[in-house]
Amino acid sequence: MLPARPGSTRPGTGSGPEALLAAAALILTMSHASSPVRRVSDWDFESLSALADEHGTPLYVLDTDRVRENYERFAGAFDDAHVMYAAKAHTGRAVLETLLDTGADIECAARGELQRAVAAGADPNTLQYTAVNPPDADLDYAAELGAGYPGLTVTGGARDTFDRLESRGYDGRVAIRVNPGIGTGHHEKVATGKDAKFGIPYDEVPALAAELRDRFDLVGLHAHVGSGVLQDDLDDHCRAIGKVADLAREVDDSTLEFVDFGGGFGVPYHEDEQPLDMDVVAEKVGAAVGDLDATVKLEPGRYVVADAEVIVTRVNTVKETPETTVVGVDASLATLVRPAMFDAYHPIANVSAPGRADEPVSVGGPCCTSADVFCTDRPLPRPEREDLLAVGNAGAYGYELASHFHSQPRPAEVAVSDGEVRVVRRRETMDDVTRVEREARSFDDDRLGDIRGESVGTEGQPE
Repeated sequence: MLPARPGSTRPGTGSGPEALLAAAALILTMSHASSPVRRVSDWDFESLSALADEHGTPLYVLDTDRVRENYERFAGAFDDAHVMYAAKAHTGRAVLETLLDTGADIECAARGELQRAVAAGADPNTLQYTAVNPPDADLDYAAELGAGYPGLTVTGGARDTFDRLESRGYDGRVAIRVNPGIGTGHHEKVATGKDAKFGIPYDEVPALAAELRDRFDLVGLHAHVGSGVLQDDLDDHCRAIGKVADLAREVDDSTLEFVDFGGGFGVPYHEDEQPLDMDVVAEKVGAAVGDLDATVKLEPGRYVVADAEVIVTRVNTVKETPETTVVGVDASLATLVRPAMFDAYHPIANVSAPGRADEPVSVGGPCCTSADVFCTDRPLPRPEREDLLAVGNAGAYGYELASHFHSQPRPAEVAVSDGEVRVVRRRETMDDVTRVEREARSFDDDRLGDIRGESVGTEGQPE
């Protein structure tokens, strides 16, 4: 890895096509096809600095080659399973197109994800829609899509969902989401396997399966135990898998096309955490499943995209206090909400000066809330104003959970693939943030004019 440059220009000044070509070439060195983990220190800091100079900050930098490698590593370990990508982790078109090109199918948890998968080129006959308390518009879209593409599978986690599907004339492929009563993962808010919100209670599934066979084409069972599963959670995860496999045999797995054990496989966020050995994981999962006539399905999401993206952010404030050194950056919880929402740890590197002496600092963004903090008293090479920091493992639920809090336009996202850099999401402007309000105002003024029999335009209205 080349060392980072000692300094950098301000965002927006640009560094020219030559610098971007250099960054693209350098990023080629960052792919580790044989490595199950990419630490934030594995990214080439000189490349990140050049990209930040050209595109400004905060900036999401996505390596789609790494997305491909992660998927292929996972699918290679589970060569007898049908591996689908759980789109909710990152629905960016660059990610979806990369995975579709790799041969992955897509699992969707909402109408918007179905629409985005289709727009990215997915065959609707290969899609699986896991409906969680689906709004009417979501079920309307799924029923309409299924009418034209009978290969679509809709997974329901409530009797009510199946009744609502039937009322829409849908009688196609369905799967039952099971609540196995076991939840695992990095935080209680993602331990879906024991949360009553998700799935049919375990003991009620056989009777429901018998009922649904007369109303739909029941093709599978589905479960999701939790998210961020690493070695310490693996035994519980496999115990839940075993319960669902037993349930499949009870409802007669010979009549099912698949049993879907979901995703949830984690990646190391802390520097001292070790990555999952996927060959070992595959052995344990296989032992937990046992003999099944149905195909095993798996849905990795975080595992595929987490370490394929970083956020580059610029230091704007360094403040000494009696308690800590406060380092202010231009990224915020609107850019990456996981630390505030889940108390999640994300690794941070000083891109501009990795060789400085470490000092405990607290890094936070510009939002007026104490939750807008990326780390507290963490040893980092002492940041100075205008330094660039990289926040690692931002590919899963990074841009996906970004918001307009404090009326902040969302950052740009650039994708790097095979030595080429392209903007896959432009940086938003305040015009983007306020557009829906201005359009609503224009709509209301036009409607008021129609009621009065007048023609009311929008000329002269403030933007």
